[in-house]
Amino acid sequence: MAEPRNILFIMFDQLRWDYLSCSGHPFLKTPHIDRLAGRGVRFTRAYIQSPLCGPSRMSTYTGRYVHSHGASFNNVPLKVGERTMGDHLRDLGMGCWLVGKTHMAADAEGMRRLGLEPDSVIGARVGECGFDVFERDDGMRPEGPDGFYDPRGALAYNDYLRGRGYEGDNPWHDHANSGIDEAGKVLSGWFLTNADRPANIREEDSETPYLTRRGMEFIESQGDRRWLCHLSYIKPHWPYIAPEPYASMYGPQDVLPPVRAQAERETDHPVFRGFQNAPVGRALSRDDVRDKVLRAYMGLIKQCDDQMGVLIDWLEKTGRMDETMIVVTSDHGDFMGDHWMGEKTFFHDASVKVPLIVYDPSPAADSTRGTTCDALVESIDLLPTFVEAAGGDPARLDHVLEGFSLLPVLRGGAAPARAAVFCEYDYAATTLAGTLGLGPAEARMFMVFDGRFKLIHFEGGFRPMLFDLDADPGELDDLGASPAHEAVRAALVDRLAAWARRPAARTTISSEALRAARGRSDRTGVLIGVVDAADVDPEVAAKYVGRKARDLRAGPKE
Repeated sequence: MAEPRNILFIMFDQLRWDYLSCSGHPFLKTPHIDRLAGRGVRFTRAYIQSPLCGPSRMSTYTGRYVHSHGASFNNVPLKVGERTMGDHLRDLGMGCWLVGKTHMAADAEGMRRLGLEPDSVIGARVGECGFDVFERDDGMRPEGPDGFYDPRGALAYNDYLRGRGYEGDNPWHDHANSGIDEAGKVLSGWFLTNADRPANIREEDSETPYLTRRGMEFIESQGDRRWLCHLSYIKPHWPYIAPEPYASMYGPQDVLPPVRAQAERETDHPVFRGFQNAPVGRALSRDDVRDKVLRAYMGLIKQCDDQMGVLIDWLEKTGRMDETMIVVTSDHGDFMGDHWMGEKTFFHDASVKVPLIVYDPSPAADSTRGTTCDALVESIDLLPTFVEAAGGDPARLDHVLEGFSLLPVLRGGAAPARAAVFCEYDYAATTLAGTLGLGPAEARMFMVFDGRFKLIHFEGGFRPMLFDLDADPGELDDLGASPAHEAVRAALVDRLAAWARRPAARTTISSEALRAARGRSDRTGVLIGVVDAADVDPEVAAKYVGRKARDLRAGPKE
């Protein structure tokens, strides 16, 4: 059986599952992503593990739930010692490289404590989430009164822009993510009112084509070496502003109405109401603002799809398509005014359900090309899939990897036997936590979804929320206080509790080794509770039976 030689792992940032034509969007056509879906398997119920960039990505890169790896918010470091995608794949002879975004924060204190130098090979890998870095670009160089949000953000891209003639101390902002008026005034993309302006940049110099070229340059540089390339795009993440021709591609007639109900606006739930009343929720609940932003968002997605066409055509032309597994997904979605919210930090499908398309070049996958899989899958399933595709056995890593390999599905086998998917969000560092008077241990919430019912559990003493997605696919009717659904809520709370009791911290010894250890102490002379030598195998007791010794109860004689 021919196996994929390389893996191209593509992640878009903040791409909704339903803003592709292959998933049913009526106006936004994405023929190149659709083409990949026609050659692979599209998973229709893929869920992330946290509705925020950093923790979602750390789960994908480790194959572990947020509750396990602990990097629960943006810029919370992934602790030293967590095994990552690079660790697993390099053990199998495959390089693991980054081109683009990770949102990884290094555990500098842990590295200092262990004497790991940041500029050493191992130190650099630990500091970059296990990746070797071809180019890291988290696509974020905002600046405020306290300095830059990310001092390393967009450095190489800014150098590129300056070399192309884009002036200023931060061309990432002034050109790639802002418009300009007739007097030459920069119209910042941070202000949503400017979302209908074209970015002040040539399209080919904007972030998405730039990263596509960098990805191709990396692949060309590898020669005959086996690699995984994490091509991690920055868009369609905010700032919401697109270059021409994409800025003018969509009009009001292409904008779908928001999925929301007045009953949601009148909710009695303090946490849900708090997220609605955040500035981004209030802004995107305005139709005039949402109309501008959504048209820019659609333009950015269309540009992403066109760049997928450039990339796929190049892979085919260079003969690499037949030896490269390709995965396309996102780290989370974007509410875009649905449920009176913006951003992504809640558990409706607009945020936590993501596109997932996997193309496997192996002839063994021929029977599934162009199909869909409706099984519940999670982002943590990708790393076990990559391990198996690289020739490893993910079952031997089940003490570390908490997901399931999707390779059997790609090759006509059974889907993972998963009863539910889980997602979690730690909002202890947010303004809302302070407003609600919550301590860090209380500002947490969890989602469990069994394929029909979705329960949201809140720490801090708040009632749960519940949605029946069979009867209410828009998730508009909160059944969290419904007496008729008490048994459903109790069953899902039990399932969440069982999930929380899993042995996620036992990562230094495999399940296989634990099974092999059963009874091993007997074979090394540890006999607990044995009454008489006749009660055990003579071989086990041989070192203790028939031995002779002098009587020294009074002590040795001098």
